[in-house]
Amino acid sequence: MKLRLPGRRTPAAETAPDTAVDETPQLVKAGGKGRPTPRRSEAQGRRPGPPPPPPTTRKEAYARQRQQQAQRRAETRAGMVRGDDSYLPARDRGPVRKLVRDLVDTRRNAGSFFLPVAALVLVGYFIPNPAVQNYTVFVWFLFFLVIIVDSVFLGRRISRTVRQRFPEQPHRMKSLVWYGVSRATMIRRWRFPKPEVAMGAQV
Repeated sequence: MKLRLPGRRTPAAETAPDTAVDETPQLVKAGGKGRPTPRRSEAQGRRPGPPPPPPTTRKEAYARQRQQQAQRRAETRAGMVRGDDSYLPARDRGPVRKLVRDLVDTRRNAGSFFLPVAALVLVGYFIPNPAVQNYTVFVWFLFFLVIIVDSVFLGRRISRTVRQRFPEQPHRMKSLVWYGVSRATMIRRWRFPKPEVAMGAQV
């Protein structure tokens, strides 16, 4: 039988602090996976690799700046060609303006032949033959009359369709009609933004 002396701890008491082990589960997995998995958009938005080193000379800095500006201009140009509202100028933005463009692009407009006819009239006017010159002037005035009549029909169609599709919105109808007529005087492949509907399609 062992005697317990005052002030003397037992072996079990001495070993108790040593055997107390932190049993808190480890949250950090092996391999450094202690962070949430990034989203796909975040992962795709990151550059694959370290960032480029800073330019060492002023010439290199200017060249890199010009390259970045060229990339931004190309991106802006591509967005404008696609008809993206975020890249278009103020005069081309909005669903109403897009509707006017579609109405113009789905029909054959007399104004789109303005440049070819003007070139033929200019050539005929310089031919030293009074009969040819008189005929050229007659064709020129007749073509202008056709453009005016066609523009009137186009303007009525724009006004009617815009009021039907957007009855609750206030519109500057004269501005919209002029916007459509101006687009109609351009050759189809030269129009900007590019046509998004086929000829004769329903809008």
